[in-house]
Amino acid sequence: MTAEAMVTSPFVGSAADGDRPLRIALLTYKGNPFCGGQGVYVRHLSRELVQLGHSVEVVGAQPYPVLDTGASLTELPSLDLYRSPDPFRTPKRDEYRDWIDAVEVATMWTGGFPEPLTFSLRARRHLAARAGDFDVIHDNQTLGYGLLADLGAPLVTTIHHPITVDRKLDLDAARGRMKRASVRRWYGFTRMQGRVARRLPSVLTVSGSSKQEIAQHLGVQDERIHVVHIGADTDLWSPDPSVAEVPGRIVTTSSADVPLKGLVYLVEALAKLRTERPEAHLVVVGKRAAQGPVARALETYGLQDAVRFVKGITDAELVDLYRSAQIACVPSLYEGFSLPAAEAMATGTPLVATTGGAIPEVAGPDGETCLAVPPGDAGALAAALGRVLGDPQLRARLGAAGRERVLTRFTWAAAAKGTVAHYRAAIEQAAAGRTRRAR
Repeated sequence: MTAEAMVTSPFVGSAADGDRPLRIALLTYKGNPFCGGQGVYVRHLSRELVQLGHSVEVVGAQPYPVLDTGASLTELPSLDLYRSPDPFRTPKRDEYRDWIDAVEVATMWTGGFPEPLTFSLRARRHLAARAGDFDVIHDNQTLGYGLLADLGAPLVTTIHHPITVDRKLDLDAARGRMKRASVRRWYGFTRMQGRVARRLPSVLTVSGSSKQEIAQHLGVQDERIHVVHIGADTDLWSPDPSVAEVPGRIVTTSSADVPLKGLVYLVEALAKLRTERPEAHLVVVGKRAAQGPVARALETYGLQDAVRFVKGITDAELVDLYRSAQIACVPSLYEGFSLPAAEAMATGTPLVATTGGAIPEVAGPDGETCLAVPPGDAGALAAALGRVLGDPQLRARLGAAGRERVLTRFTWAAAAKGTVAHYRAAIEQAAAGRTRRAR
């Protein structure tokens, strides 16, 4: 539904917590649930908020989120400059609608990433025309200047992790002065995000590790950052003994060929592992990059036939893929939470993961609910993978303990309840501020 066609009606009745249901605008400048965690967050959080009795309108840009029954979608289209199959395209003259489009194209032409800024400006304009329609506005890591305006309702913002972490890892991996300059320009929007974050009244994040990083990298005061763990859809991500286990199969999710995901170290570990276990092979949920460090590693180690990339599969197919694996692996150098870890554990598939960022917070103690290795250590990763492949009893024990950990700690229902508590606190804080100003 387009922005012009959407109208939110007041919600009547009571919410699951016994209080008045809320009218929630959930903003996301990118919403693809099949590539990256932000779309997954929006889809599952919106569904659970509706289940609690609230009215949820997701306001997003391309790629638009896929939503479950109950939440509505308002489209705020960008020029979609990075769409497949023609990323970094130049729009035709008749595609330009206003000055925000011009800013979007000019920023792309000069090597920057415009979408957090331009989406925030479009969202500000849209919300200004709908003052009074919402009780709370929830921004999913846009952190654009446009959201510092008076939006007509209290603002709550989720920061999954500071993108400055991605910037540092990409700079460390960049080869040559020109490449480093290009990385700095691309991540220019992080300066804006830091300035916006420091002015926000309430910040939600998904892990204690991310809370520390937000305070350190963005300068947000610690008392304004609140942790609400997210989780897995444990009905979908569940064990199924009827799915045959494939000997030697290792599955990982890597939404992008970027240093942060650590895929190159997993490829190197696989090469070491196959000298002793030739049946070991890797299935990567993600797009195969034609060039870059992973492509070079596959060629160097001759692993083209031992590594398969899959994309565009359904949720059910993805879950069955993990069920068929003897190991799920998260090789990331850093994660602000790690949904792939939680989802894999929920299927009962044993997990081998690094200790990067918040992964230990999700995966749990080494040797109890997973095997943990230092990030960037291909030798340690190969040893852990070999240990799990060679020990059926260890696989069964880690798989069962991992699922139990997710069931007791990381569910979307609990995430929604925790988020609503912070919505109500933000509404109360805004009302108190209006009262003080009126005196």
